Amino acid sequence: MKRRSKFKSILGLVLVISLFFSNGTGYAVTLDQVKSNFAKNVIIMIPDGMSHDGVTLSRWVYNDGKALNMDALASGLVTTNNSDTAIADSAPAGTAMATGYKTQDKLVGVKPAKTTLEGAREVTEGDAFAPAASILEAAKLAGKSVGIIATSEIQHATPADFSSHVIHRNMYTTIGEQQVYQNMDVVLGGGRDYLLPDTKNSTEPLNKMRIDHENMQDAIKSMGYNFVTTRAEMLNTQSGKLWGAFSPKAMNKDMIKSDEEPSLAEMTDKAIELLSQNDEGFFLMVEGSQVDWAAHGNQTVGLISEIKAFDEAVGVALDFAKSNADTLIIIASDHGNGGISIGDASTSGNYSTLPIAYFTDTLKKAKVTEEAAAAMIDTERSNIVEVMKQLGILDLSAEEVETIKLSKGIDENGKAYDKTLVEISKVVSTHAHIGWTTGGHTGEDVVLYVYANSFENQLSGTVQNSDIALYAAKAMGLDLDKATDELFVPQKDLSKFGFDVTIDASDITNPKLVLLKADQKYLFEENKNFFISDGVKSTFNGITVFNGTQFFIPQAAIDMISPQVASTYTIQAGDVLWKIAADQHTTMEILIELNNLSNPNFLKVGQVINLPK
Repeated sequence: MKRRSKFKSILGLVLVISLFFSNGTGYAVTLDQVKSNFAKNVIIMIPDGMSHDGVTLSRWVYNDGKALNMDALASGLVTTNNSDTAIADSAPAGTAMATGYKTQDKLVGVKPAKTTLEGAREVTEGDAFAPAASILEAAKLAGKSVGIIATSEIQHATPADFSSHVIHRNMYTTIGEQQVYQNMDVVLGGGRDYLLPDTKNSTEPLNKMRIDHENMQDAIKSMGYNFVTTRAEMLNTQSGKLWGAFSPKAMNKDMIKSDEEPSLAEMTDKAIELLSQNDEGFFLMVEGSQVDWAAHGNQTVGLISEIKAFDEAVGVALDFAKSNADTLIIIASDHGNGGISIGDASTSGNYSTLPIAYFTDTLKKAKVTEEAAAAMIDTERSNIVEVMKQLGILDLSAEEVETIKLSKGIDENGKAYDKTLVEISKVVSTHAHIGWTTGGHTGEDVVLYVYANSFENQLSGTVQNSDIALYAAKAMGLDLDKATDELFVPQKDLSKFGFDVTIDASDITNPKLVLLKADQKYLFEENKNFFISDGVKSTFNGITVFNGTQFFIPQAAIDMISPQVASTYTIQAGDVLWKIAADQHTTMEILIELNNLSNPNFLKVGQVINLPK
């Protein structure tokens, strides 16, 4: 018996060693070593602004130190710097994770002009601010279903990074329109009012309301979406395209949301249910948006409750992946925020003697977020003690009551001020002995979490944020640079295809690209997925992008007007034109025009047809 036990121990040790050295070294599995095309489905999950002390605190408060869903997936670290600065904003950080390009502050889905820091890809001269294809767009191009989820307004920076291309994150008119005409399969989040025309008739591009007078809710419905605004409507959707806009702007934090709003976990579950109906697979981006917002305000309860909600969504994705081995889950924050620490200045001399309850007791009792508590204080400021009990604080001092009471009023210059939320958040942190260093983002590495079908395919070690997109693309057998070439042919290159090119800027809120060839005019409106010629609308896969300097249109649109022969195909028994078109990622119309087919329903075995570029 002892010999058998000893044999099992040796065998176990051998297995551990073989796993450790299975990539040929004792080091991490790098992007170069990961196999290609091992995943049919990819889910990228981003807890925006999540620093790791927040995860640790969430684990202690809500799980008594037991593992969260994401804990078992930890595989490395992710650098978060921009192409030229150390501390990232969500727009460039998310762009790196979506496109494989580190970029600059406020840019969404476009290449940088400066690439001075480690990990930044060099950009070809004249290519600054040109759109770079996202992993979502590449997946869609490959025939996969795609979706985005956020608890912010859906036009916010991170979901925009995966679905749009603009030179400033506040350009909601452009972002929102591009998202609609991307024709994604599932879109869930807030931002219902940002889909409607601005009633104040503003023409300021950075105004978050729609300045082009177009109604995107109507456009969404006309494109065949089930447009829903409540949790019940979402849950009742069983198939087809789904757009859920559950709040006028951002959704409520999970701890205080109404029954009308779905949780992040419920949105993730519904998205996976719908997207997984495609046999070709899917790509999904899920953002826990308001982890970041709570960290900006140093709101401890808000932060950890949003991390908890995010981790519940991770659990949903993980359940699916464990039953579908061809699914890859990648989790990483886009940057740190707040500089949160378990322990503050008051614990400098006695930190090693303090029990965990010293930090968690107050937080465990909290029933609302700091934001909700601030809204609960009455106009007379007479219910402060009762409200703070909702945050788990039962021993509020007279000095703290007075500080909160005086945090709203009118200053000596007659200007109104309201720092109620700030002061409430300070009191909570003080009672829980939680430290903060800033109200802004921080530049540390963040944790990488990966669930893959084998150790060999689990990216690990310290990687660049831009490696996230490249890893996802490699996993699905996609090429982001090729997708960029296919989706974004620059205006300066269109003359090569025999076009005369002009820009119609008569409507400053909706410029148009005008192509002229053989006396035929083709009109491309920015942000849309079609062109118009002789009053006829022709749709294509992709969108028209205008970066303020030049337009970019998909190669597919050019081929519809002027098809280019790339190769040939010999008709086999049983071939039908629509299937050939689908297999070649083109359309029947292009094949008919390219081959001058008078009867596309009659193909002869052995017939050679041209395939488009």
